[in-house]
Amino acid sequence: MTGQISQEQRDQLTADLERVRRQEALLVFDEFNEDTALRLGLLIRSKAAALGQPIVVDIRRGDDVIFFSAMPGTAPANSDWARRKRNLVNILHEPSYCVGARIKLGSNILELMGLGLRDHAPHGGCFPIRVKGAGMIGTVTVSGLPQRDDHKLATDAIAEMIGVDLGENGF
Repeated sequence: MTGQISQEQRDQLTADLERVRRQEALLVFDEFNEDTALRLGLLIRSKAAALGQPIVVDIRRGDDVIFFSAMPGTAPANSDWARRKRNLVNILHEPSYCVGARIKLGSNILELMGLGLRDHAPHGGCFPIRVKGAGMIGTVTVSGLPQRDDHKLATDAIAEMIGVDLGENGF
């Protein structure tokens, strides 16, 4: 996964990391329950349908599944990618996109922690669900699009639900 990247790619990843850090600060729910998960999951699914893209959406509170949808055109591999992304976020408490970006920039936390790729995917699409006063309580994972688009779909839907304009903080 590591290798030489161009200065343009390095600049894009660095800018993305800054945006995602701001997204993390902005995208915090006042509360999150089963009804919130249902609305969020359906919103993500409808956004994917409008794009004509099949995805898997997996929303968890801890290890409990509170929303799951596999759209027609997905495969079991999409669910496995979601599992692997979620595992990474659950152990690091940060978006999976950030981990992958930092690896491309030369900082491989997976190697440092001895985390295998079979169970941990440093690819965008899993975002921590945070609640004011409680911190990270779960995850929302999208799988089926290029990783940056998976991340964007999740964060755009969260922003829409909680009434946050990501503006320059979006992708």
